[in-house]
Amino acid sequence: MSPTDPDELARRCVAAMWDGDAASRALGMRLLDVGPGRARVAMTVRDDMVNGWGMAHGGLVATLADSAFAAACNTHGTITVAAGFDVVLLESARAGDELVADAREVALRGRSGVYDVTVSRDGAVVAEFRGRSRSLGRPNPAVDGSVSGA
Repeated sequence: MSPTDPDELARRCVAAMWDGDAASRALGMRLLDVGPGRARVAMTVRDDMVNGWGMAHGGLVATLADSAFAAACNTHGTITVAAGFDVVLLESARAGDELVADAREVALRGRSGVYDVTVSRDGAVVAEFRGRSRSLGRPNPAVDGSVSGA
């Protein structure tokens, strides 16, 4: 990997994190795209993901957005975690719906970042999420070559 290739750095860093993400994997999430400060993640709502009203559980919609946020904020070469987030649920989703979360970096200053994530279903916005990140100041294992990335 060229240290000056930001797209390759982003792919390797997210692969290092995503490969160990048992929670996202258990929910059937799929990483669709990644680049510097951005990520796209999809999840199909299963029957065991709906609440008592037959709608996708809001916590699982937030989890999808959080996973896309995690991928987007881990594209710069350091291990980065959530410092907090807010989510607004706007539309419902039901079993069988394909949800797509598009995360994008809004601001990155020092070790702190702000990311917006839009969760949509067939073009309809289901949720808007704003995440605040904090770099731990440690290099991602993909940077030093201890982890091979996709």
